[in-house]
Amino acid sequence: MQHKIHAADLGSEGPAMLSAVEACVHCGFCLPACPTYTALGEEMDSPRGRIFLMKETLEGGVELPEVAPYIDRCLGCLACEPACPSGVEYGALLTPFRALSNEQGRLSPWRRLLRFLVLKTLPYPARLRPALWMARWLRWTRGVLPQGLRAMLELSPGRSPRDRGISPLTAAEGEERGRVGLLLGCAQAVLAPSINEATVRVLARNGVEVKAPAGQGCCGALSIHSGERRQARELAESLLDSFDDEMDSLVTNAAGCGSGISEYPALFRGTRREAEASRFSSRVEDVSVFLDRLGIEAPAPLVKPLRTAYQDACHLAHAQGVRQPPRRLLEQIPGLELVPVPDADACCGSAGIYNIEQPELAREIGDRKVEALISTGADLVVSGNIGCIMQLKSRLRARGVDLPVLHTMEALDLAYRGQLGELRGRRTQSEG
Repeated sequence: MQHKIHAADLGSEGPAMLSAVEACVHCGFCLPACPTYTALGEEMDSPRGRIFLMKETLEGGVELPEVAPYIDRCLGCLACEPACPSGVEYGALLTPFRALSNEQGRLSPWRRLLRFLVLKTLPYPARLRPALWMARWLRWTRGVLPQGLRAMLELSPGRSPRDRGISPLTAAEGEERGRVGLLLGCAQAVLAPSINEATVRVLARNGVEVKAPAGQGCCGALSIHSGERRQARELAESLLDSFDDEMDSLVTNAAGCGSGISEYPALFRGTRREAEASRFSSRVEDVSVFLDRLGIEAPAPLVKPLRTAYQDACHLAHAQGVRQPPRRLLEQIPGLELVPVPDADACCGSAGIYNIEQPELAREIGDRKVEALISTGADLVVSGNIGCIMQLKSRLRARGVDLPVLHTMEALDLAYRGQLGELRGRRTQSEG
């Protein structure tokens, strides 16, 4: 028998969950914005359908195993939120519902093992480095591996990029205009250390002192968005202890991290560190937002025009509402032309560990995004999230397309160093 949901039954996040359920009027505006509904055409694979299923489950009308496949297939991209005329905060329902599901142990033994391998490796650089080394030697076996493990190998860069290390303190060049703390991240620091290196150089070039405390770890975003609250809190608490209050701002160059940290108030609600976590969260912003507000020095003009497609990371555009700052920064590069991307708000299929847990659907969504990017005729793709960058590179490799993909800070850094135009030359030569 169904019963009315009471906020007290859902713990500290109950009010936010109830608000999302009750705000949905099932109008359907979210359907065309949802990548999984677009791909599968199933009502229950849409935000509206999933809200109905979660409501029915919380009321006791539907068993969790019946609902789980539809919730698992949700990217958590939050494209539905800006499309919703009723202002439904879908993320405030999805994340805690996934946590409740995990706490009830509904994962299959295989999914539990796969998640264990991923979440006990990606957030820990000391574990990820040897894992990448092993992945190089396992590539020849990928044809016989289960899909989840095969997806991990496809996303792997092959060999670990050279890591020159980030100094704990980098002085501003010229007149000091600001002081920031830089969140170095976890997987990004191993998979693409050049992003952090470029970020420090761009900040310093623009008069910003950068503190990057050694020993800081993962922010917990991967765990938050997977519903693994216990691990998320452990990682987040460690990060809270890594920074002091002497900086103007704390900046991140990973959209997923910024989104995850914005959820700290909900993650720590009702705990002894709730106020501290909320203060920390309020100080963190994407590096593009900080630099756009500060104003940057324009790089030297490019020798030839460079057609560039900017790919909106969902956790930046939808979760944080950051769309224009990175575009305005790129437009500061004389000769760089931003070209419009069809369905620019559509997800690339990365979504944390989604492309490992749901590899087939992630590939389909990723291929659709790659087709849109290729159709622009761009010489370069730029994005603001390591997960998107890895996903796009993987799907481009699968299609045999040689199209450079950079982080926003990498593009700016190369422009300052007079090397950005060389990317276009290399691609032109490879195309014959």
